Formats: sequence, C-alpha cells, structure tokens
Amino acid sequence: MTSLEDSKGEQIVSIDMRGKSALADHMVIVSGRSHRHVTAVADHLLRDLKEHGFGMAKVEGLANGDWVLIDTGDIIVHVFRPEVRSFYNIEKMWSVGDSGDATVH
Repeated sequence: MTSLEDSKGEQIVSIDMRGKSALADHMVIVSGRSHRHVTAVADHLLRDLKEHGFGMAKVEGLANGDWVLIDTGDIIVHVFRPEVRSFYNIEKMWSVGDSGDATVH
C-alpha cells in the first residue's frame, strides 16, 4: 500500500479474497489520473516488489496504460484509469454481499 500511496495512487481499495477465490488472498484496486500516471504507479509498485523479493510478478496491460494487472500470487493489484475502473467496477463484483471485507485507503 505504501508504494501505491507514494505514487499518488487514488481511491485505493483492498479486498480480502480468502474464501471467495483460489486466485489470490487479497485484491488491491487503485486509480491513476491518466495513462501516464497508471503506468508510473504500476512501474513504481513493480520496482518495490522486486526490491522486496517479489520480482516474479506477472504483469499485463503496462504498455496500454488503461488497466494494469499485477499478479504476485497472493495479491492481485489492478491499476486503472478512472473511466476504465468505473466501467468494469470489479470492486463491486468481489464485494457483493460482504460487510467489512473491502477496505478503502
């Protein structure tokens, strides 16, 4: 989370995925203001992950800058432009029927 906050990521939401999906234990969703900001937030996070021994993260969408997915295995991070985040609204999909599982930072 610190990496995302340091990069000025906006509307950071963390969702506890344990018991909901075998994909990951946690999902983090964050917005960037533009294509360039989305790419910068993702790049900064990838550098921090590598420094902390998580250099094998899978990354998709970095070249486009609309929606970058970073999969570390236990945590999946989605970095969106606001319009794309609003369109897909994945935090709602994964939080339906839950109380308290989604944490906004």
